[in-house]
Amino acid sequence: MNEKGASQESLNNVDAEISELIDNDLNRQNTHIHLIASENFASKAVMEASGSILTNKYSEGFPGRRYYEGCETVDQIEQLAIDRACELFEADHANVQPHSGSSANMAVYLSTLEPGDTVLGMSLDQGGHLTHGSPVNFSGQVYNFVGYGLDEDTELINMETVYNMALEHKPKLIIAGYSSYSQSLDFQKFREISDEVGAHFMVDAAHFIGLVAGKVVDNPTKYADVVTATTHKALRGPRGGIILTREEFAKDIDKNIFPGAQGGALNNQIAAKAVCFKEALTKEYQKYAKQILNNAKALSDSFQEQGLRVISGGTENHIVLVDTRSVDEELTGKEAGILLNDRGITLNRNAIPFDPRSPFITSGIRMGTPAVTTCGMKENELTQVGYLISEIMKNRSDENKLNELEAEVRSLATSFQPYG
Repeated sequence: MNEKGASQESLNNVDAEISELIDNDLNRQNTHIHLIASENFASKAVMEASGSILTNKYSEGFPGRRYYEGCETVDQIEQLAIDRACELFEADHANVQPHSGSSANMAVYLSTLEPGDTVLGMSLDQGGHLTHGSPVNFSGQVYNFVGYGLDEDTELINMETVYNMALEHKPKLIIAGYSSYSQSLDFQKFREISDEVGAHFMVDAAHFIGLVAGKVVDNPTKYADVVTATTHKALRGPRGGIILTREEFAKDIDKNIFPGAQGGALNNQIAAKAVCFKEALTKEYQKYAKQILNNAKALSDSFQEQGLRVISGGTENHIVLVDTRSVDEELTGKEAGILLNDRGITLNRNAIPFDPRSPFITSGIRMGTPAVTTCGMKENELTQVGYLISEIMKNRSDENKLNELEAEVRSLATSFQPYG
């Protein structure tokens, strides 16, 4: 601070340690191939809004209904974000305040359930999400979650099994959504099952909402009572969440975000969400979304050409999940993830369906194509990436070969830098 108020000095002058660490991660981002399915590279415009002076304003409540004065501008910003989200996703109502996908899900549970109520959702070890009933998460501690999984032979969701479980358990809420499932969801069938058993129907679209925005996968708002999502994955916005609802649920959802699950809105993040929604309303964005799917297919095909086993036989979205045991029985997801990151390819270990190993060790690696697509890669590059990943895992004991492969990885990465 100085006599004039807030310091106008640069980050490097105020905190050289943090500035250096940020530069270090910029270098990492520009020299690795990024395949973590929940990551992407936000535009300069999104980051400008996220890092703006709007971080200074407190604004409990909603546009036109605040508990603080001085909210005239942030009201306009939040309303813009709401209007753009409703246009983009063809929704009756949007709440753009969730700080994360998890808090978005919490607000839906608070709106539709009482503690102890039964919920039918996808099991975490079969591809679901922590907030779909994991016992270590608030969802599994407060509510009675029953988990559906995959057919062991096809590694696909068996809707007949979901139907029978719904008849047996009579859930109050049914959830469709995933964190590591590479196929399409049958929203129509989930809706029919929900109606038959008298359950609300929620879609957790965190992973694929960006593909919905790009009009390359079906829009769940046509079927679900409530759709939750994040804005920082394929959608390519700031870190945060969003809730899309039918009008009849709007009031309950809003009050269970504030004051139910959160305090004041993050106005800088809401502004950045508004920017990303505007970006997603363009034809260029739709081309990007289509390329994500093309790239995922090319990556999946490349693994199969190298003799690796792709879970469920392929992909219909942005996710590709590979069984590391198809390289050899000893290779774990943990070992593969660390090895590949060291050699310039960033992805994550992931449990596969019916995995005999622990969630910390795993027998799989999970990849997604939004980030590399943002960097400009296309099918030829993703075919090469699949080859490089396969060869690095197969030759993990050959240091000379690994060095050769790493040189190829770094060359490819620096040819497609996000912030070069």
